[in-house]
Amino acid sequence: MIGFIRGELAEKGNGYVIVDVGGVGYQIYVPANSRVYLSEEGREVMVYTAMIVKEDDVSLYGFMRKGELDAFRKLITVNGVGAKAAMSILSSFSLEQIQQAIAFEDVKTITKANGIGKKTAERIVLELKDKFGASVGAETLPEGDAGSVAIPSDGRSEAVSALIALGYTRGEAMSALASVEDADLTAEEYIKLALRNLF
Repeated sequence: MIGFIRGELAEKGNGYVIVDVGGVGYQIYVPANSRVYLSEEGREVMVYTAMIVKEDDVSLYGFMRKGELDAFRKLITVNGVGAKAAMSILSSFSLEQIQQAIAFEDVKTITKANGIGKKTAERIVLELKDKFGASVGAETLPEGDAGSVAIPSDGRSEAVSALIALGYTRGEAMSALASVEDADLTAEEYIKLALRNLF
């Protein structure tokens, strides 16, 4: 198992990069929104990797954050979700958005990823909710960037904090928001809809 690869970024392609390690070029599939694309060719990079071995293929999948690698490994444990589907989800959303969508049982948002249907999204939520739920509300900063990068706030997470401040438990707040199917609302809009479910 290859845990990570550190070397010179030799090439950036559509959905992959090639990292030169001592004269050997490792082709690594990466999410479309990976921060590795911000690095210049010729610069040293370190990519956390997962190696998927099949009868006729050995592939490396790479991530700039350990949390993304962990999410990838969890996603591929879901029945019907292979490496390609997991990469589609990780390419469509940030790690924080994935954590919140699963914890809030937001199936509609997950289906926005290319190739992910409603049934697959429902299985992801069902099988991973307990594994991702504890991460909601926690700010996960990129490796090595602690204190220098601000994670954009999300309407749902702000609404959870506001409802807790009003005296509701985190469980009650999350349960009320889970039934709100609308996406991309403001915190105030989420709070109003959640309060209807709490009365």
